[in-house]
Amino acid sequence: MRIEDLDVMPYREAWTLQEKVHAEVAEGGEERILLVEHPPVITLGRRAELALQHLKVDEAHLKKIGVELVHSDRGGDITFHGPGQIVAYPIIRLNDHKLSVGGYVRRLQECMIDALSKLGVIATTEENCVGIWVDRNGVLAKVCAIGVRIRRGVTMHGLALNVEPDLNYYDLIVPCGIDCKPVTSLHQLLHHQAPSMAAVKAVVGQTLLHGLSGTS
Repeated sequence: MRIEDLDVMPYREAWTLQEKVHAEVAEGGEERILLVEHPPVITLGRRAELALQHLKVDEAHLKKIGVELVHSDRGGDITFHGPGQIVAYPIIRLNDHKLSVGGYVRRLQECMIDALSKLGVIATTEENCVGIWVDRNGVLAKVCAIGVRIRRGVTMHGLALNVEPDLNYYDLIVPCGIDCKPVTSLHQLLHHQAPSMAAVKAVVGQTLLHGLSGTS
C-alpha cells in the first residue's frame, strides 16, 4: 500500500482516477491512498433525491459563485469539498485486511481520531452519525466527514478533514443532512496554533497507511 499525493484536482477528474485505480486494485494491483484537495464542489451521495433536499440554494446560484455540483456514487448525504480541506481516498481490498464494510468505516474513524490526537485535538465518534466530532465551545461539531463505496470488495471514496476551509460554504447545505450540529475546522479549533496543510496531510496520510495496512 502506498500514498499518492494528487495536490489540487477537480472532483470529477479525481473520481475518474479513483475508478482507474479501483480497477487495478480489484485485479490484485498495489493498494493506494489518494490524498487530494478539491476546488469548491458540493457532492451528493447515492440517494441524490434525498440529498438534494439538503441543498439550500439552486444550481444557478452555485454556478454564479463557482461551486460545482456533482452526483456521486458514494454513501452518505450531501457534503462540501474545497480549498483548505484534505480529502483521502483509500482504495484497498477489504478481504485482504479482514474487514467488513462496517469494520472498515470504524477503522477510518479510529485512524482519524488518532491523527487528530497527534495534531493536538481530542475527537470522538457520535452514535448514529458517521464522521468525526469535536467539542467546540461546549457544542459538538463535525470536523471530518466520511462517505465510502465498496464494489467488488474494494473501497472507493473516503473522508474529508477540514483544516482551514472557508466554512461559509457550508451555509449552502445541510451538511450530511444533519441540521442540528455545526461544522468546524482545525483552524477554528486551534487558531494560530493550527498546523499547516502540508503538516496535516503528512499526519493523515501516515496514520491511514499504518492503520489500514496494520503496520505500527
